[in-house]
Amino acid sequence: MQLKKLFFILIIFLSFSVKANFILLPMDEISQKNHLKAYGITYWALDKQYKASWLLNYRGGSFLLPDVSEIRKECQIRGVSFEVLSDAETNNILADISSPSQNMETVVLEKAPKVAVYSPPGKQPWDDAVTMVLTYAEIPFTRIYDEEVLSDQLILYDWLHLHHEDFTGQYGKFFGAYRTAPWYIQQKQEAEALAKKLGYNKVSEEKGAVARKIRDFVIGGGFMFAMCSATDSFDIALAAEGVDICEPMFDGDGSEANYQSKIDYSKAFAFKDFILDRKPEHYEFSNIDMTEKRQVPFEKDYFTLMEFSAKWDVIPSMLCQNHTSLVKGFMGQTTSFDRQLIKTNILVLGENQINEEARYIHGQKGKGFFTFYGGHDPEDFQHRVGDEPTVLDLHPNSPGFRLILNNILFPAARKKKQKT
Repeated sequence: MQLKKLFFILIIFLSFSVKANFILLPMDEISQKNHLKAYGITYWALDKQYKASWLLNYRGGSFLLPDVSEIRKECQIRGVSFEVLSDAETNNILADISSPSQNMETVVLEKAPKVAVYSPPGKQPWDDAVTMVLTYAEIPFTRIYDEEVLSDQLILYDWLHLHHEDFTGQYGKFFGAYRTAPWYIQQKQEAEALAKKLGYNKVSEEKGAVARKIRDFVIGGGFMFAMCSATDSFDIALAAEGVDICEPMFDGDGSEANYQSKIDYSKAFAFKDFILDRKPEHYEFSNIDMTEKRQVPFEKDYFTLMEFSAKWDVIPSMLCQNHTSLVKGFMGQTTSFDRQLIKTNILVLGENQINEEARYIHGQKGKGFFTFYGGHDPEDFQHRVGDEPTVLDLHPNSPGFRLILNNILFPAARKKKQKT
């Protein structure tokens, strides 16, 4: 009888010792059914005040969450794969990650960042990859535009995405192909009316003021993420402050004589020594973009994510988390960046070595950070005006879209000083 009692006590003890305390969202290629929604689960848990950790380079950059019923339920509802871990199993994983021999690190995620998307009101004739993936991952965001930026409302947010905007005031350089299109004419009229409403004589002047407000947001400690033409046009607008680079069809008067010699590259975030494109009908802002200089066939159009030390270079390691180091390329108005025109203090996170181009870059400005990502839509090789939007239910494990979501969670992390 006494032996039987001891047996039951042992069973009870063992059941407590193997009790699950954590949930792992694996992010490797095989185990995770929906990589993109896994980011949404992690954001949701942070927003609910749960503790979370990002396990850098462990099974594709997995997430560790507390084992509570509502997190399990949310994973099941959203179709996100998870594994239940005991306290002992969790400790073994964390010990392995902390080993000096492993290029891994545990990063504590502290809060759900407040996300803003800089995007014009009304429907555009193209879609935005960041807006799509945030909606798909169920990460909440607020749309803002020029009025909110110029009235200093950026202070309300931690993270800002720049829609495929043209900050130079040249209406996306769509003049050559679409100047008679109703949507182009309407967009130009709306932009001019908004500039006038906000007290500016020209759209270029108003957009330049917006770019400088965004610059100040980053310098003050904000995080900015930009894709496609919002990358180089932003830097051009900063570098061309006080210089008229627009032709008459854009702003009603001629450009300033010898304006190229008046460009101040020190004001730009990422690029240097670039030459502006003077042709109003040409679908390019400058020679920063590699679109027309590329000679990469479709079947070989991939870029490689750089490998960093997770323990010493935590920030770039976070931004490069993925289940593959090879990401298929995709085009845009600004597809990629000429390596020769990138400032030396900027980190290249992803590159196509065949064409000597950077696809994914990161830098620090003041107390804040910024990331530029070339291309329009990671799952649409050559997205054109009027094309149907990408259906992310068909691409739940997209490596290209994962890079966007890495940037979303980056501001949630407790930062360590990087060594690179």
